[in-house]
Amino acid sequence: MRKILLLLALFICLALTAQTTYRTQIFHPNIKTLQIGLVGAKLGLPVMQLAGSDVMQVSFDEMSHEAHSYGYKVIHCNADWTPSSLNSTEYLSGFTTGNITDYVTSLNTTYLYTHYSFLLPNNDMGFKISGNYVVVIYEDNRVDEPIAQACFSIVDPKVNIKATVRGNTDTELSGRLQQLDFEVALSGYAVRDASTEIKVVVRQNNRIDNQVTDLQPTYFSTSNLSYINNKALIFEGGNEYHRFDISSVYAAAEGVSSILFTNPHYDAILNDNKIQPSKAYLYDKDVNGKFIINMQNAQDDNTEADYMTVHFNLPGKQPFFDGQLYLGGEFNYNQLNDAARLKYDGKTESYVQTVLLKQGGYNYQFWFVPKGETKASPERVEGSYWQTENEYTIYIYHRPWGERYDKLVGVKIVE
Repeated sequence: MRKILLLLALFICLALTAQTTYRTQIFHPNIKTLQIGLVGAKLGLPVMQLAGSDVMQVSFDEMSHEAHSYGYKVIHCNADWTPSSLNSTEYLSGFTTGNITDYVTSLNTTYLYTHYSFLLPNNDMGFKISGNYVVVIYEDNRVDEPIAQACFSIVDPKVNIKATVRGNTDTELSGRLQQLDFEVALSGYAVRDASTEIKVVVRQNNRIDNQVTDLQPTYFSTSNLSYINNKALIFEGGNEYHRFDISSVYAAAEGVSSILFTNPHYDAILNDNKIQPSKAYLYDKDVNGKFIINMQNAQDDNTEADYMTVHFNLPGKQPFFDGQLYLGGEFNYNQLNDAARLKYDGKTESYVQTVLLKQGGYNYQFWFVPKGETKASPERVEGSYWQTENEYTIYIYHRPWGERYDKLVGVKIVE
């Protein structure tokens, strides 16, 4: 009996200590095109300034014209996107939940959908402190059964960040890697012990799988933190993203081989891609994995843009036996899940995948994940080059001694 009680106590303890790590994702199959970003900055990151004029917009489509009662709640998170220990009244003013009342049905589309959107902050909800946040969306007040969630950050700028990207690293000279260097000028901002109080997160093209955390400065003083020649900040350069445009149903645009109407819906057949890891770098303009919703000659892209089944194809004489291939990009929130995994078709000798996407312009890459690993690499298919133009984002968090949450005191985007 005593053993059973001890096991029960251990189970309860583990359950209490286990914490959710939040990331932007969709949980319900009828929810599509979840987007979060600043109003007026369609290709920007979901980061806004505390007590400023920035407004964050969250939107998504539900694939029907049926009425749904959706609501949302906002949760404050630590630097690692686990829930902070704060009570909602400590980080929110006004209400702690809200109803989504702004919705419009699609117009003249082959796929019926209803477009929902809401703004943060709003008349009912404001933010008191900086840090990471997640907005959890649910239906019929079932808060514990989310249909989707979207992550964003609020920065209260206290430090200045200077950063550069170079091809010369400790391991090679102008090859396949990139070295990110940066310095943080405290500018009078009080930090007692940088090694314990400061947390740094660095992302390449907003990816989670290869993000860098737990960084220690190579040098620090009372006025400056230096992260120069840090081996943890060496990234694969990768290659520029592929892009395609499905803004028109009448003609195949960039990256598209053909648009087919297969009653009652549209299919977009993309150009075949190539496995080319050994070719020389060739510059190509991209937006580092992002996408934008757009329909040619539409008055309202949100409700007039249709959905298409997009067909990806990567010819290869045989599959990779030492890992899996995935589609990488913001359109699937950079997730390495089954929906993003390419399947090898032995009959056509190609990796294939289909994705239902709303009309617009998209970026994507092919990522290889070796067996037993969780970090993706574009090099196996795309190659990797130091010249590639990537977007690095540096997040500086500060938790002074005795505080209960991570303040976001600096954000820097480097391209």
